[in-house]
Amino acid sequence: MIGNTLSEYACVYLVQTAGLDAEKTSALRRACFKGDIKMLCVKNTLLKKAFEASETDYSDLYDLLHGETTLLLSNVGNAPAKLIKDFRDKKDTLPMLKGAYVEETAYIGEESLETLSNIKSKSELIADVIALLQSPAKNVISGLQSGATKLHGILETLSNK
Repeated sequence: MIGNTLSEYACVYLVQTAGLDAEKTSALRRACFKGDIKMLCVKNTLLKKAFEASETDYSDLYDLLHGETTLLLSNVGNAPAKLIKDFRDKKDTLPMLKGAYVEETAYIGEESLETLSNIKSKSELIADVIALLQSPAKNVISGLQSGATKLHGILETLSNK
């Protein structure tokens, strides 16, 4: 079952949530649901077997499979990282990132959270490319419109003479 679920998602986050009370855990589940992120609490041995059976090489994450592990699964690379950052209180360090597998790269440790939250999603990259493509076209159209106005003014001046 875990293996089938893993195959449905491109990004896997291993998170430590032990220490969150029931209220905060429920709030985290709701935030995951709203963000289209699947949250699973799993046994490390079952998760390791699912990793080993997968076509994807998760071997860099094997050393992180100790203690309590919660999976956050998403098809948007930065969504779980942003959710973790937004969910935390100013003084709270939970949920804590153990590691992640995003865009065929393993990220290990809490210090990777900032990097992961800055990764652009596919839709953000497409929007950036469209904006870059539109910019020169807008400049050309603007130049043609201002040139047409100048030309119109010159022709009008000449016709008045």
